[in-house]
Amino acid sequence: MRKPSNTLTPQELAIMKVVWRLDAPTVRAVYEALRKTRPIAYTTVMTMMNVLEDKGYLEKKSNGRAHVYTPTKPRHQVVGAMVRDFIDRVFDGASASLLLHLAKDSRLTGRQRKAVQKIIEEMDE
Repeated sequence: MRKPSNTLTPQELAIMKVVWRLDAPTVRAVYEALRKTRPIAYTTVMTMMNVLEDKGYLEKKSNGRAHVYTPTKPRHQVVGAMVRDFIDRVFDGASASLLLHLAKDSRLTGRQRKAVQKIIEEMDE
């Protein structure tokens, strides 16, 4: 049996994006931000934020009657871990296969392709 992934679900990631943007929000602030883009229940946001706290992504502190949540990991660290997990699951750990796939993606502009090429060249030096 495979061990449970510590990667964020799409809903957890949406919440974390709001937390990173707002820095130290309450459940209400996250709920209001998410509600602008889609219907979601306050209790769902509260439950998901508790799950994120249990997973170690959020830390909760009392601020009067409300709780304030702060991220325990910076965005770049979480996104990097998610990318590594994706590469492991989809490309069997071969990041070159991901790069090849991205390079062949017709949605990349010429400018984006040049940026990728520049990064590769800089890594070779």
